[in-house]
Amino acid sequence: MKVIVDLNKCNDHGQCVYSAPEVFSLNGRGELSFRDEAKDLYVSDELDESLRDALEEAADICPMQAIEIEG
Repeated sequence: MKVIVDLNKCNDHGQCVYSAPEVFSLNGRGELSFRDEAKDLYVSDELDESLRDALEEAADICPMQAIEIEG
């Protein structure tokens, strides 16, 4: 399973950090830390299936619907 974040949609509200802190975090500028790795679209490496519930909650709670789960 992978998580995909559309960084063009993301407004750095940070709700995903509360739902799935094992995957999401904010950098020192208060932006989603994936912005340090990608510009438009962030695609994670394979994630452990045990994170699925937290990732689904993060995707559901995202006010911009910028998070997608693949697999």
